[in-house]
Amino acid sequence: MGHLLTMENNNEKYIALQAEMFHYDVWIPTIDPEKLKHKISILLTECDFNIVNFVEHNFPVKGYTAVWLLAESHLAIHTFPDQEKTFLQISSCNKIKLELLKQKIKSVIQPS
Repeated sequence: MGHLLTMENNNEKYIALQAEMFHYDVWIPTIDPEKLKHKISILLTECDFNIVNFVEHNFPVKGYTAVWLLAESHLAIHTFPDQEKTFLQISSCNKIKLELLKQKIKSVIQPS
């Protein structure tokens, strides 16, 4: 994580971060939308990411895309049912949380 600058105004705390982004892309061998949605939401919460919003789309023939909007940036998944795998991509300004999530993905989801 970048350098922190704390400014207080009216009992609100604002922390300005250095403009840095960290990324992780991985293929995972799971394509079930409900399992993916459930497991990823749990992992994000366990890693202390702040989920701001969630949007998903089931494509008419086959395929699924979901995006978690995070206070720390975003995570997206895209299923490829014909190949029986899902592409997961996360960008975050918090390297510590991202590294923890990477470890959990490797141990819980078992990337392909």
